[in-house]
Amino acid sequence: MPFGHHNGLLPLAAGLFCLAAPAGAETDFTDLTKTERAIFHAEIREALLGLPDLTDRIAPPPIDPYADAIESDLARIEAQANRLFAPGLPGFGPADASQTIALLVRSDCPDCTRATADLRDLANTHDLRVTLIDMGANPDLAKALDIDLTPSYVLPDMMLRGHMPSIVLQRYLTD
Repeated sequence: MPFGHHNGLLPLAAGLFCLAAPAGAETDFTDLTKTERAIFHAEIREALLGLPDLTDRIAPPPIDPYADAIESDLARIEAQANRLFAPGLPGFGPADASQTIALLVRSDCPDCTRATADLRDLANTHDLRVTLIDMGANPDLAKALDIDLTPSYVLPDMMLRGHMPSIVLQRYLTD
């Protein structure tokens, strides 16, 4: 989009140049020294900051590059929730715990053994129910969740792939 057609910036720029008309008549703006450029930049910045409604209009909207992936993960978790968090599934911790994690593991995975031990410790200090799911015995669930790495942690609102240190898991449980 051309400069002049973006939210009235052309009139603002023309106004700024008119304010600097005496200096503009004597100054070639394409040949400013570093100091002159810094002064000119500061004056333009000050003028723009004095117009908060204009800066609000030209600020780009925040973009979350992961929004689609997060939405997709949440939809998969919701679709598989009964296979991940049902109280009767194999695992440990109180069946009526306020927090739940499904841990997807494999039998030949040293990190899975460590992840299970970390979660057992956390279940002793937090109101946490952990469901243990063997990916080898449940390949359709792993595929439905699009998980191919063990261990993987599935919480009601996120998925974490790969072993997480206990302190990181604790942070997710206390947020």
